[in-house]
Amino acid sequence: MMRREQLSLQERVALHSDQQAFKQLFRLYYPGLYQFASSIVKCKEVAEEIVNDVFVTLWTKRESLTSILNFKVYVYIAVKNRCFNHISRERSLESIDLFEQLEVDCTERVHTPEDMMLASELQHRINKLVQELPPRCLIVYKLVKEEGFKYKEVAEILNISIRTVENQIAAAVRKIAEGLSVDFSEDKNLQRLLKQRIIPN
Repeated sequence: MMRREQLSLQERVALHSDQQAFKQLFRLYYPGLYQFASSIVKCKEVAEEIVNDVFVTLWTKRESLTSILNFKVYVYIAVKNRCFNHISRERSLESIDLFEQLEVDCTERVHTPEDMMLASELQHRINKLVQELPPRCLIVYKLVKEEGFKYKEVAEILNISIRTVENQIAAAVRKIAEGLSVDFSEDKNLQRLLKQRIIPN
């Protein structure tokens, strides 16, 4: 349903230069693209400029929008490329692999105020561990966990193999689990939450 609506917006922009339709596309994708760019360039102002530039280019070349089969993947690739170009101008760009999501639901099976407080603390620790991931892993995490892309789409966006995505995800999950294991070993209450399967083993 969403993709049919999205395609209709593309057609309105491409065929009729519909500014309202273009604004809808902008509002729909800007927040996620901005967060994605920020995770790469580590600068909010630069990320904002990059995403805006991508949309300016889309408008100037709007006649070609109807040829884009997956608009979401297309704009993420465009933002990624501009981010990497920016970084390469600042310094030598390291090769970028990837990784994958860690499913965590810290609200599941939380019944008491104490459990809610502990679950909040647990989520805080997990978020901290996620932010400590290598930049390449953090990028993939955001694409899969926060933006909901499939492995195949992440591989296409970052120009890597699906197997690389899988391998990097497994490595990231291990890294986060290792960090949590230290916390669990020192906190019996968090151990209890783990046994309740608030997070999957």
